[in-house]
Amino acid sequence: MDNRVEGLHHLAISTADIKSQIDFFSTKLGMELVALYWMHGAKETCHGFMRMNDESSVAFVQSPRVSNAPPRLGETHAGNPTAASAAGTTQHIALKVRDMDELLHMQKRLRANGVPVLGPVDHGFCTSIYFAGPEGLSLELSFSTAPIEPTRWIDPEVVALAGIDEAELVRYRAPARFDPADAPTMRPGPEAPGPHMSNYPPGVYEKLIALPDQAIWDASENEPPVKDPV
Repeated sequence: MDNRVEGLHHLAISTADIKSQIDFFSTKLGMELVALYWMHGAKETCHGFMRMNDESSVAFVQSPRVSNAPPRLGETHAGNPTAASAAGTTQHIALKVRDMDELLHMQKRLRANGVPVLGPVDHGFCTSIYFAGPEGLSLELSFSTAPIEPTRWIDPEVVALAGIDEAELVRYRAPARFDPADAPTMRPGPEAPGPHMSNYPPGVYEKLIALPDQAIWDASENEPPVKDPV
């Protein structure tokens, strides 16, 4: 069996107003709220999950610190699906629907709830509509009728512009299989090339990555906040 990433489990988005995000994704997009609890391992931070299917969600993370990081167009937010934002930030989010009928249904639902919608737009390998979400989110709904055909959609001009040579392109299109050793693989330390997680208090990240995997597992918080649902 070939081991690989199989899909989106959850996409976590920072928010200063989790209620407004829950209301938008529920009322305007018809998504169910399935979890809302204090985020494990994060003080004063709550986590909400809006269901896409049994394994995939759009998630929101709210903490008092989010309000202290004001949005800046062209930096923290793109503002629309074709504008720029800072490297490593979310430019836009595309969520999947089943087909054209569902896409047009969602277009009508959004417009009936006062949300301007652009599209449908035929992109060749997918069809999409575009609209804004709370707090400056740039959102898209899309469907595809067939897998993307790489020979048609990998543009040699853009490949060259990205600095990708022929051998690299072959490797990127067909990643090498990884066969791990039977023995545990040691976690790289802070001196490793990374990338590394950041924005921890001084010294905390170094202590965390020095812990054995079993210690991280033993610290898991896995009990739901409601013990005896009615």
